Amino acid sequence: MSDPKPVKPVVEGWFTAGAKPALIGTRCAVCSSAFFPREDLFCRNPHCDSTQLDQVELSRTGTIWAATQNFYPPPPPYIAPDPFEPYILAAVTLDDDGLVVMGPVRRGAAVEQLCAGTRVELSTGIAYEDDDATWLMWEWAPIEAPSVVAANVTTDETEGSALR
Repeated sequence: MSDPKPVKPVVEGWFTAGAKPALIGTRCAVCSSAFFPREDLFCRNPHCDSTQLDQVELSRTGTIWAATQNFYPPPPPYIAPDPFEPYILAAVTLDDDGLVVMGPVRRGAAVEQLCAGTRVELSTGIAYEDDDATWLMWEWAPIEAPSVVAANVTTDETEGSALR
């Protein structure tokens, strides 16, 4: 029996795995601005000239700001399954950090159910597998059903996205 494949992040150093995954960012020690992906050289806040940045785990929860469904495979270096499966991307405002972070939504969710304000938490899922490893990506998992589904959602597969 062969050993199981190692499980690795698709982007090393951008998130932790495990039972409670977290995005890894930095926070300025002077102005408290948070950044993702991490910044190691200087504070990106134009009103701060600090170079004192601390690595932090960012908030694991947030609210959807916008969501869309992608009906076409993105270009390389993204590795799409063959055959390609449409997926949902969401821009999520993190609860404690004031950042909006894009990421895929857990498979099985319906874009029509992901209206602005839907609560989500960070999770991980398999991005793809190859002969060497199983590759993980962060993803957003809905943690509550939205109370109202947006009435202005249309799907235009010729353009390749669900529009909000």
